[in-house]
Amino acid sequence: MTERWVPGNDVRLIENGEEFFPRVFECIANARREVIIETFILFEDEVGLALQAALIDAARRGVRVDLMVDGFGSPDLSDDYVLSLTRAGVKLRVFDPGIRFRLLGQRLNMIRRMHRKVIVIDGELAFVGGINFSHDHLRSYGPKGKQDYAAELVGPVVAQIHRFVLREIALGKQEPGWFRRRVQEHEQAGVPGQAKGSADVIFVSRDNRRHPQDIERHYRAAIRSARRRIVIANAYFFPGYRLIKEMRRAAQRGVDVRLVLQGEPDMPIVKTAASMLYHHLLHAGVQIYEYCERPLHGKVALVDDAWSTVGSSNLDPLSLSLNLEANVIVRDENFNRTLADRLDQLMRESCRKIDPADLTEWSAWRLVRSFFIFHFLRWYPRWAAWLPRHAPRLQPAEALLRNGPTRTQAP
Repeated sequence: MTERWVPGNDVRLIENGEEFFPRVFECIANARREVIIETFILFEDEVGLALQAALIDAARRGVRVDLMVDGFGSPDLSDDYVLSLTRAGVKLRVFDPGIRFRLLGQRLNMIRRMHRKVIVIDGELAFVGGINFSHDHLRSYGPKGKQDYAAELVGPVVAQIHRFVLREIALGKQEPGWFRRRVQEHEQAGVPGQAKGSADVIFVSRDNRRHPQDIERHYRAAIRSARRRIVIANAYFFPGYRLIKEMRRAAQRGVDVRLVLQGEPDMPIVKTAASMLYHHLLHAGVQIYEYCERPLHGKVALVDDAWSTVGSSNLDPLSLSLNLEANVIVRDENFNRTLADRLDQLMRESCRKIDPADLTEWSAWRLVRSFFIFHFLRWYPRWAAWLPRHAPRLQPAEALLRNGPTRTQAP
């Protein structure tokens, strides 16, 4: 790992859309120069319409607005929605739209998605987490409203995050000169980079070029160093062999290892896949809690009293081997304590603890299944390398239009 801790940051934990959306819209309304957003999902619902209005207002008052969405996660935006943004001056780009490539009506652009959720305002403030721009991140959505987290950051690490999102746009546009111009403009604006708090932070990403395993390596290193406790709350849990081995070893040496997983999943296969690992983990002393109030969409973890992470990366083959992801690693006792309190409350009030006695006895089929699962977990990172690799290929907003580009679009 080549990343280094960036000291002097202030990091605030944000829980669910009720906290996240008002805060983001407030920051967009106060933006003076620049708003950059990467999101996997943008739906044309009450949240998406509110974001549309906020971005149009910012663009009309002279703020430079860059919005990047994923072509698989955000496939159904209407022409009116897209055109209203581009006509106002918003630069809307789509990661690998894949709209023209369907088989029996099914989209084929399912692997190696742009799954990041990153926002940078004026190069001074950033949000990194797992919350998309969609109504299903609010309790008002009903029983399927998601439980999720994000981090708000100010301080020197924001400059690193800002350069990252600019570089990703430039790579997607295949215009390295664009990146240099934007960075130079930002430096000329004299954006302050002084310390804002006591937190050390690393911004870490997973891509299909130079950083294919960085997020998983940080998880493994933190688990390996644990001396007292590990709490991992993750929506889609089917990690690789090495990560499971580190969890088991930690539990066996006396560390309090707790997993918070989905009990009311948005996709039933998620719970089925995770439950296949329950015997293996419980027998090593790992404690498993299923969150049963609503679907869990969070991707957070903490180790001992200082280390924490918040981001977009699940612990499953898609996030660890295929998708483009981004997390922040935070070293700060106050942030760790806040996250620990939230997760303790979740486990205490809204989770069912899995007892080994509740699981069915071992059978011949379970032994065979466990054998194949073991070897799949051991080898899937190598298999994933054979799948098609997507660099950040961005297309302008026309890729989302059903009726083709129009003359009224902004260039």
